[in-house]
Amino acid sequence: MAPPKGDKKADPKAQALKTANALKSGTAIKKKAKKIRTTVTFHRPKTQTQDRNPKYPRISATPRNKLDHYQILKFPLTTESAMKKIEDNNTLVFIVDLRADKKKIKDAVKKMYDIQAKKVNTLIR
Repeated sequence: MAPPKGDKKADPKAQALKTANALKSGTAIKKKAKKIRTTVTFHRPKTQTQDRNPKYPRISATPRNKLDHYQILKFPLTTESAMKKIEDNNTLVFIVDLRADKKKIKDAVKKMYDIQAKKVNTLIR
């Protein structure tokens, strides 16, 4: 089947002129420069990672504070040496939770016994 008469290919002279103009303007595809490799080991290039955007939170409820004032102070120490400290040095001795720091211990003593601790000394044993 022959192509229709109106559908003719572009004139070769006009096509050459069009290509020459494209080369002059710089829109023609330039050959990419060869990348110089400085190491023999190939490292896979890092690809872009998309931020997580979950449809719903995976944790249903926020975790409660397991280290409250009642949990921090376990019990007062009632040994002979601890009693001597109370009498002589005006010092209270408590067995506390390992995860509690000095500030938490101080706050727990203030809340539980309504006294202001001047200083907290800790001994891990």
